[in-house]
Amino acid sequence: MTAQYLIGVDLGTSATKAALYRADGALIAQASVDVPLYTLKPGVVEQENDDFYRTAAQAVSQCIQASGVDPRQVAAIAFDSQMAGVGLINADYRPATRFDSWLDMRCQPYIEQLERHYGEQITRLTGAPPTCDHGPKILWWKEEQPEQYAQVAKFLMPVAYVVGRMAGLRADQAFIDYTFIHFSALSDGRKGTWSDELIQLLGVDREKLPRIVAPWEIIGEVTDNAARDFGLAPGTPIAAGAGDTAAGALGAGVVRPGMLLDTAGTAAVFAGCTDQFVADVDNRALIGMRSVVPGLWNPLAYIAGGGIALRWFRDEFFKAEDADDSDLYDVMTARAARIPPGADGLYFSPHLGGRICPAAPAMRGAWVGFSWSHTRDHFFRAVLESVAFEYAYYLAILRQAIPDLSLTEARVIGGGARSAVWNQIKADVLNVPYQRLRRDEFATWGCALIAGYAVGLFDDLAEAAIATTERDGAPARPNPDHAAIYAPLARQYAEWQRTLAETFRRIAE
Repeated sequence: MTAQYLIGVDLGTSATKAALYRADGALIAQASVDVPLYTLKPGVVEQENDDFYRTAAQAVSQCIQASGVDPRQVAAIAFDSQMAGVGLINADYRPATRFDSWLDMRCQPYIEQLERHYGEQITRLTGAPPTCDHGPKILWWKEEQPEQYAQVAKFLMPVAYVVGRMAGLRADQAFIDYTFIHFSALSDGRKGTWSDELIQLLGVDREKLPRIVAPWEIIGEVTDNAARDFGLAPGTPIAAGAGDTAAGALGAGVVRPGMLLDTAGTAAVFAGCTDQFVADVDNRALIGMRSVVPGLWNPLAYIAGGGIALRWFRDEFFKAEDADDSDLYDVMTARAARIPPGADGLYFSPHLGGRICPAAPAMRGAWVGFSWSHTRDHFFRAVLESVAFEYAYYLAILRQAIPDLSLTEARVIGGGARSAVWNQIKADVLNVPYQRLRRDEFATWGCALIAGYAVGLFDDLAEAAIATTERDGAPARPNPDHAAIYAPLARQYAEWQRTLAETFRRIAE
């Protein structure tokens, strides 16, 4: 029986999504299972490692059952997961404690400590400034919970925990693939290795770090027990997988230098594709993530309040409209489209819960420049434009780092991709064509591509990604007149963001 199907699983923060695909990219079945979050008190957010395994097993089983596919026809499976949190396992490959979520801020003092003493070195080597990620979290466990730290055999990602249980790995076989290591504060991004320099500076026990592998490395095979849990055939190959953003970029076909990716979701993520490693030492805004594809990088930044800001505005200022929640966005954007570019001098800051890139946790939302003549539609137009202006700031840093980078197109995915008005605003502000795609889930397809490449179904990973990505209509092309208006406005936006950051810092103090 020829194995001709692939499974990709996205281990998200609030839900696990699984999808069964044919090797040509056709979606056969998909399923989603909620994952619990445990908020014990403000700033403390945990998850159960076994919830990742349990929900993955449920979602994959649902796909197999719904499709009617013989499990023996599944060629391989791969996972992605949230990237900045960290799990702890003991010598038996069991959780030493709950998963320390990327939303958990207990490590904030160690972020500040690393930034103060080693920020430039960490950014230069890893490609990412100190933030709420692996290194500060590991230090928190070492300094604040020494007894539990002593029991830790390895620190690892949700991907590695689930795969380890499925394949029956030992703790000394624990792994992390190279798309995660920019978030470690302990790596050499250019080389794709652990950094002896940073490990020594931070005083981390090297033996507690997992081995670094390529995303397509076959980590093991599905055991008999896991086969019963997942509805798979014993012996099904399991690839290492990738971080969720890296998997999404691959699934969207952002695999050639000069392409851009806009993940217009709850958080707004903006990423490039380059053949050069970028370490944003001066601004601490861009994060230099390795692409799944060898020799490529996806320098990225994100806005925690991207899609959330739109939903907040809808819920607070448009709920009286006679439309359901989905139709309200159409009403809001149609009205915003009638407002001229620049919203008649009105600016919005989308950082209602603090700025992430660059880190400015004290920042909050703000409107600047409104007068008696501004209407509700102006305010919403300013919200839409604020995300585009943030992207323009990130793109300016990328252009400065790689002056000869020739931009071709931005591919937009996520719920916000459906808004033609928002796509046009972004195209005009960035002066780059904006292209929608015909797939709903890109991270799961990225994982499936990795799984297929791991077992030889694809000869070239990048070309397979391009060939299986279908465009959804014509791109939104920049309007030259609007682009000329937006260029100085984007620079002004960046200037007053610096002013706001300082203002909010003083207020917080």
